[in-house]
Amino acid sequence: MSTSSSQRALITGASRGIGKATALAFAKAGVSTVLLGRSIDQLQATAEEVKALGAEAIAFSIDLSEVSQVKGRLAQVLEASGSIDILVNNAGMGYTGGLLETSLADWQRVLDLNLTSPLQCIQSVLPQMRSRHCGTIINVISVAGRQAFPDWGAYCASKFGLMGMTKALAQEERSYGIRVVALCPGAVNTPLWDSNTVNADFDRSQMLTPEDVADAIVHAALLPQNVVLDELVLMPNAGTF
Repeated sequence: MSTSSSQRALITGASRGIGKATALAFAKAGVSTVLLGRSIDQLQATAEEVKALGAEAIAFSIDLSEVSQVKGRLAQVLEASGSIDILVNNAGMGYTGGLLETSLADWQRVLDLNLTSPLQCIQSVLPQMRSRHCGTIINVISVAGRQAFPDWGAYCASKFGLMGMTKALAQEERSYGIRVVALCPGAVNTPLWDSNTVNADFDRSQMLTPEDVADAIVHAALLPQNVVLDELVLMPNAGTF
C-alpha cells in the first residue's frame, strides 16, 4: 500500500457536510484529494482549506444526478487528476414521503443520485485500481441501508440497493486486491435536513457530526492493505432517530 502522503482520494459531495469534513481529515493525514460536487465556488473554498493544511486538492463541478453524463465527465477528471487510490462515494440526497404518494419522477431522482451515480463513479475508477491491484472504495450508505423507516421508502430503497451493490462489489474485487467498505452512519447533522425533499424534525444536537463520519472514513481508508473494515455502523450514542 502507498504511504498516505503519496495517495489521492476522490470524494463526491465534497463541498459541504461529510464530504468536506472528509477532505479536511484526509488533508491532515497527508492525502491529496479530488473534490467533486455541483457548486464550484464551495468546492474551491474547500480546496483552499485543504491546501492550508498542507495537502493538494483539485475541484471539479459535476452534477452526479445527471447519470448519463457522469462517466464522460469523470474520464475528463481522471485525465486531469491522475490515478485514484481511494474513492469515497458520499454524494446523495434525502427524501421523505409515503410510498403511495411518491411520484415516479421523485423515485427515479433518488435512485439516480443515491445508487446509480455511485455505480458510475466505481466503473470509472475501477479499471486503474485493478491494473495496480490496489485501491479502496468506501460507499457512504446509511443505517437506512440496513433498517427500514416509515415515510423514507424511496431513500431506504436506494440505500438498501447501495448496500447490496457494495457487498457484491467486495466479492468481485477481492481477488484484485481492492478493498470495499460499507459505511453506515446513523443520523448526521448535515444540510440534508434543510433540503426541500426532507420533512423531519429531530434534535440535531444529538446527531453525529460530519467530522465523526470523516474520521471513520479516513481510518478505514488508511488501514494496512491486508486489512478491511468491510462494514462499519456508526451511530449517535443517543440511538436511532
